[in-house]
Amino acid sequence: MKQIGRVLLGLFMAGGLHVFAGDTDDSSDTDGENRPPVREETDAANKKPLATKPQSSIRDNLFFGGYINLSIGSYTVIGIEPMLGYRLTPKLSTGIKVRYDYIKDDRYATSHTTSNYGGSIFARHQINPKFYVQLEPATYNYELFYTDGSSEREWVPFLFAGGGYIQPLSERSWLNAQILFDVLQSDKSPYDDWEPFFSIGVGAGF
Repeated sequence: MKQIGRVLLGLFMAGGLHVFAGDTDDSSDTDGENRPPVREETDAANKKPLATKPQSSIRDNLFFGGYINLSIGSYTVIGIEPMLGYRLTPKLSTGIKVRYDYIKDDRYATSHTTSNYGGSIFARHQINPKFYVQLEPATYNYELFYTDGSSEREWVPFLFAGGGYIQPLSERSWLNAQILFDVLQSDKSPYDDWEPFFSIGVGAGF
């Protein structure tokens, strides 16, 4: 009997050890302490660089165009005026113009025809995509006629102020019309006081 009891005791202990070993399976780890850590992807090659806004060049901010100048009256002007400008900000631009005009002067008993030339600089503020205001100091060389029939050429200063309207033609071209007034009113000016200056032109960006 003692021999049989020892055998049964040995079998019981062996079975108990087997059950204990089975309880150590990872499925019983509810806290995750015994689980291997998840590897995080830190490879720099797989990281995408942040997109950067391309820097605009000087060429991107340049624009060019020109005007046909028209003033009808006792002193008639028909002229052309090429222009080159630069955008300082999306709403503020500046530029230069050169001008050549054909003139017919009927203010005196004898009519005269001549030509004038000169240049100007301008500053323009865009109020909205369609309208702008403009300030433009200018100086032009005029042939001035006198009542005795003589004439002489003089440089006459102007300070134009006014505004205009822009009508886009394509992504980088537009049509615009403007009206300016001379606020300087030089005594040498051949124009009537506060006579409006109308211009129609086209412009384009590079």
